[in-house]
Order: sequence, then C-alpha cells, then structure tokens
Amino acid sequence: MKNLITLAIAFSLVQFSWAQESKKVRTSEWSLVFGVNQPLFTNGFNFEIDYWADKWMVDYSHGIGLEFTGDFVTAEAQNQQLAFNITHSVGFGFGYRITKGLNLRLEPKWHVWEVHYADAFKSSEGLVDTYTTYTLGLGLYYRWTPFEKQNNALRGLTIAPNARWWPNIATTLDNNELAYFNSRTGQNEVHQANNIGMGNTPFFVNVSIGYTFGMK
Repeated sequence: MKNLITLAIAFSLVQFSWAQESKKVRTSEWSLVFGVNQPLFTNGFNFEIDYWADKWMVDYSHGIGLEFTGDFVTAEAQNQQLAFNITHSVGFGFGYRITKGLNLRLEPKWHVWEVHYADAFKSSEGLVDTYTTYTLGLGLYYRWTPFEKQNNALRGLTIAPNARWWPNIATTLDNNELAYFNSRTGQNEVHQANNIGMGNTPFFVNVSIGYTFGMK
C-alpha cells in the first residue's frame, strides 16, 4: 500500500509539472515577407521566411534577378560599359531578439553575379563572365505588426525595416578581380568584385512587407 501511495504521489507531481510546463508552451510564429527595394530599384524579387522563438530567430532569404545598371554601378563599371545581374542572392540569418520587435542577426550569404556589356544586357552575346561573392555580416531588423491587437486577418500584417552590413569575405575570382579583354573599349580591363550594398559598399537598408502566422 505504501508503494502505491508513493507511486500515486509521484504520478500526481509529474502530471502537475507537465501541466505547468504546458502553460508555458507557445505556438510557433512564422513570417513570410518580401523586400520592397528589390522590385523598385533592381527589377528583381526577394522573399524571406522567418521562424521566431522567445529570444531567438532564424531566417532563410532568396533574391532573384537583381539588376545593377546605369547609375547603380561604379564609375569603373561605367567606364568599362558593364552592367550586372545577380541571378541568386541566397543565405540564412541567425538572430537574437533584443526586444519583441528589435532583433540583431548574423547573416552568411552568397551572391551569383553575371557580368554583361551594358548594350547587350542579359543576353548570351553580352555575357562577359560569372562569379560568386560570399558575405558574412550583421543585420539589424525591427518587426512591426501594427494590428497585432486586433482579432482579424489584419493581425499578422508585418512591416520590417532593416539595415545591413554584409562585407565580402571571399569570391570565386583570383585576387577578387576579373581580368579580361573588353570588346567595347578594345583593351584589357580589370573589374574588382562588387559589394552587395549601396554605392558598391557592404551597407544597405531595406523594408520588407508580409505576414506573420501564429501570432502570440
């Protein structure tokens, strides 16, 4: 009898503990957002999938068909009559939630660049070469859900402004430069591997818009 009583007490304690832990379990939050700058300025497309835990988050992002032409390329590239198409810009983010909305992420990414002559952009005849850059940097993001207190479909609407610093850590080019004969200038030229950000720097800002599912 004593053993049965002890077993019953132990079972009750386990059940109570499990019930208490169950109260702490929260539904997972997922966000699907789309970058605004990509279609506005580079004729491309970018999506991002985020998973949110209490203090941590992870993301996967993928940019497609990002075009850098005209004033969006360096003076060096303009002199060499070059334009660029990023066929894929892919990577992950591993973030810490400083506050509910503000989060800082470590972001390894890789970017596939097609080098074209500007007057034959995105054609097989105008393709000069292809190379890949690898970046590792930081991103500061703010996830804003302005209607989260409403109990309707607007609740998950998400706006995420962000600032990122993605320096190149490696490229597939020898010495991070492309040496080639330029048929437009009629001479040998050297193109330095591009940076992914504004003005050929590692820095850029963006705003993403989408939806968060499973809002707590």
